[in-house]
Amino acid sequence: MKLEKKGISVFDFFTIGFGAIVGVGWAVIVNDWMAASGGPIPAAVGFLLTLVLVLPVAMCYAELCPMLPVAGSSVAFGYRAFGEKTAFISGWSAIMAFSAVLPWEAIYINDILAMIIPGIQEGPILYHIAGSPIYLRSLLVGEACALLIFAINWFGAKSSAIFQKILCIILLASIALTILCCVFRFDFANLTPVYQNVGVGSHSGFFGGAVAMFAIAPFFIFGFETIPQGIEDVSGSIKGVGKVIFISMIMAGITYALILFFVGGAYPWQETAFLDTPAAGNVLKLIYPGTVGEGLYIFILIGAIAGLMTTWNAFFIATPRLVMGLGRAHLLPSRFAKMNEKHGTPGFALICSGIFSCLGPFLGTAVISTLTSMTSVALMVCWFNDARSLIKLRKAEPELPRPYRLKGGIFIAGVGMTVCMILFVMCVLPMSPAYVGNAGICVIIAWGLLGLGFYKGNSRKRSEAPRQEKYDALFANMKKREVDHSKLTL
Repeated sequence: MKLEKKGISVFDFFTIGFGAIVGVGWAVIVNDWMAASGGPIPAAVGFLLTLVLVLPVAMCYAELCPMLPVAGSSVAFGYRAFGEKTAFISGWSAIMAFSAVLPWEAIYINDILAMIIPGIQEGPILYHIAGSPIYLRSLLVGEACALLIFAINWFGAKSSAIFQKILCIILLASIALTILCCVFRFDFANLTPVYQNVGVGSHSGFFGGAVAMFAIAPFFIFGFETIPQGIEDVSGSIKGVGKVIFISMIMAGITYALILFFVGGAYPWQETAFLDTPAAGNVLKLIYPGTVGEGLYIFILIGAIAGLMTTWNAFFIATPRLVMGLGRAHLLPSRFAKMNEKHGTPGFALICSGIFSCLGPFLGTAVISTLTSMTSVALMVCWFNDARSLIKLRKAEPELPRPYRLKGGIFIAGVGMTVCMILFVMCVLPMSPAYVGNAGICVIIAWGLLGLGFYKGNSRKRSEAPRQEKYDALFANMKKREVDHSKLTL
């Protein structure tokens, strides 16, 4: 793909990263976070702790991404540092996390639209999944939205970036308005008791409530990984893209904490915890009765829809390019690496992502919690390998050009690895307050077995392809950026 002025700008990358992280949860289920952790303060602390713990990984991305500016990020990092097996484990784990978001958004769009147009979730019921009804109308609406996102991304990275920018501005405006409106009704008494288990979760103290967020927060705070996936379409300096990765993450984490604090302080949080969705919109209706509250409610819903679409679109930009990276390295069948020459998009991988999105409306809200929790485990595996790759590449290839060099990189990467190991253990231990649940573990195992089948099933074709050919295909974009190609040989 040619590097053109009409590519993705650094600000576009910020809207992709921030929009991917801060989606719809802040407006719709902020009360669920309060209930799950025992109050807005432990929930906010849980998000900030997650931010602090995960930030070292994002900082590793800031160096790795401009150093290896190719689609596939985790695949490329692992391949360059350790070879095929690590590259596949990292990439397949990342795809699990990314792919979970696509149907999640397709499921949730109906719930948000139904708050404006109640008739969407009425009419003929086709079937039930785990007690959750699947309505014909909501299924059709979900499919239509999924096809819209697919079409926008089919026509190239620039069209999806413009769409992302417009929606992100609406999202930022609605968040700012929500916080401002809550400030004028803020009362510290609404934040008390600071901690109380309201019947959700097994925690029994403030710290336990904050730790319980570790099973939830990674899903709502990850998304910075979407930025590296589009780096082959960047217009301008790639150094700025590296910085945007952790800047967008910091801003997103702080935004979550502010929303929890101010929404929790604007209305008694124990009552907020059990409000109907959208929680933030309903709080504004309660603290601003009448026409003003109704108007704010509608505006917050518009912001929620914009946030949902920014996340959906960002992962639709990222997921096909991640899959394409695995295809280029022959870690998936080569058809996944095929590009649509006319639009410069990963055509076959994009179609597969579209199928994942279209599955969501058929599954319904019953799978939401499983999709959310299993993502945390997949991310820990991926992030651990990414941090490990930075350490290996610092030692093995110290002369490799690094447009952005992370100060204390080896130490920070070591911290990131340690954090990922701890969070992984906490998520898979049944006695842990951050346990992802039996259903989540089953899905994770099934995904791992599916990946093993792909890896083994493609081993013959992979072994037949020369190693240098696979290497050159994965890192081809580095040649386009006039990186010393002699450093790409094995």
